[in-house]
Amino acid sequence: MQFSHKSVLLSETINSLDIKPDGIYVDGTVGGAGHSTQIAKRLKGGRLYAFDRDPEAVAVATERLKNYNATVINSNFDNMREALECYGVKAVDGVLLDLGVSSYQLDNASRGFSYRLEAPLDMRMGNSGMTAADVVNAYSAEELTRVFRDYGEERFASKIARKIISEREKAPILSTVALSNIINSCMPAAARREANPSRRCFQALRIEVNGELESLGRVLDIAFDMLNIGGVLAIITFHSLEDRAVKQKFKEFCTGCICPPDFPVCVCGRKPRGELISRKPILPSAEELKENPRSRSAKLRAIRKIRGEKSEQH
Repeated sequence: MQFSHKSVLLSETINSLDIKPDGIYVDGTVGGAGHSTQIAKRLKGGRLYAFDRDPEAVAVATERLKNYNATVINSNFDNMREALECYGVKAVDGVLLDLGVSSYQLDNASRGFSYRLEAPLDMRMGNSGMTAADVVNAYSAEELTRVFRDYGEERFASKIARKIISEREKAPILSTVALSNIINSCMPAAARREANPSRRCFQALRIEVNGELESLGRVLDIAFDMLNIGGVLAIITFHSLEDRAVKQKFKEFCTGCICPPDFPVCVCGRKPRGELISRKPILPSAEELKENPRSRSAKLRAIRKIRGEKSEQH
């Protein structure tokens, strides 16, 4: 299968990054190199460092970016500081994180991301670590409930977890379709009429398997700290948990004085370190939604760094 992926919010992202031809940029999730190619095309003397934990994506991106000033690195984006130091890079002018699963990963049955396609329960974005089958067949009912409730915001999390425990006592649950059927059987009639009754639980398993929220929590501080003054951090999210984490962290970066309101003067000395490029998230246009329905839940948030480290503010 050809590694294809429609880059979401492409022009909006490139505009937000405000690319300098001689700048240093990072694409933390290179995927099929759609965003990366557009960044690299705009560089004259600058360089792009593109990360992905998926070896297949790295191979494809390396080929697609071979004629540009670009280096592709097989690593998770939360390792960017250590990885870039190996290239002598300590500061950058822009970072992009596209947190969506690529169309290739969704449509390639062997990866096990889709509840629509018969495949082994894998869901790993890389090629190491636990699989979704490990989670489904080893976690307790309480742990499965937590995953489905916290990461999938699934109303029937407890019922689904109990059903999984019951079914796996008969035989291990090893395929995507088998799991999807179990999930659907727990849904009331009204919920089964939804287009994707298994979607939330599959999302939750993917997040758990890949440690996505933990990685996002780590990279937000790392990426912002690595920005030069004037540099931009742009993040595309696809579900509320990611977007909430990004929104809260950006708010923290933009917050100044935190003294109690009854203090006559500021004694904390804290000043905003960033400014939002758009106060509200940027959403796909009607045209993009028509061309790429998978973009419907995408949100782009971007922030510009205006001040250095906290220790530099006093």
